[in-house]
Amino acid sequence: MFSIDPATASAFFAASLLLAITPGPDNLFVLAQSIALGRKAGYAVTAGLCSGLLFHTSMVALGVAGILVNSPIAMRSLEIFGAVYLMYIAWSMLHAPATNTEPTTTDTKSAEYQARETISPLLLYLRGVIMNVSNPKVSLFFLAFLPGFIDADASGVFAQTISLGLLFMASTAIVFGAVATTAGWLQQSFESRPDVQIWIYRSSAIVLSAIALHLLCF
Repeated sequence: MFSIDPATASAFFAASLLLAITPGPDNLFVLAQSIALGRKAGYAVTAGLCSGLLFHTSMVALGVAGILVNSPIAMRSLEIFGAVYLMYIAWSMLHAPATNTEPTTTDTKSAEYQARETISPLLLYLRGVIMNVSNPKVSLFFLAFLPGFIDADASGVFAQTISLGLLFMASTAIVFGAVATTAGWLQQSFESRPDVQIWIYRSSAIVLSAIALHLLCF
């Protein structure tokens, strides 16, 4: 891929997979959304998170991330925005009603299920994008992680950075997709249990609130 030799690319991809597996705000966010809203919701959120990684990769490749590091006000503003948005999602999950996937009649679905369907894949995708882009710690991580795999003496440092970012995005998509699939399967098994659904929604709200606090305090 571009100017990266296969050995470096393989080592970076393996390291990226291990990092993606390590529990963090993003994969916990996928878990919380998938187990509460289902597998497809998790896939949409995963796609949004991966799109956000393109933003951070571009920031590093263009040198903008370095400027952000030296601007505490800009970093703090992004962190606060991301935390507030997560708290909003947590609040909506905290007040979400239990749903019933079976229609009340042959032609009419329950009002709760209709309300649940209003959470479109696009909205879930945007949730993932906002979650990732509003976390400046991802750019800081890229600044620390990517240079170790870039050959500064070779030409095409920009291309190398973009290539590594795409590899990281691919590894993230694989791991987060697996999380969404597993959590979605669990969500389906609890679909007919309103009491369990309520517990899942409340637990998801707690997880999202914890992620918000993580953004603000660490």
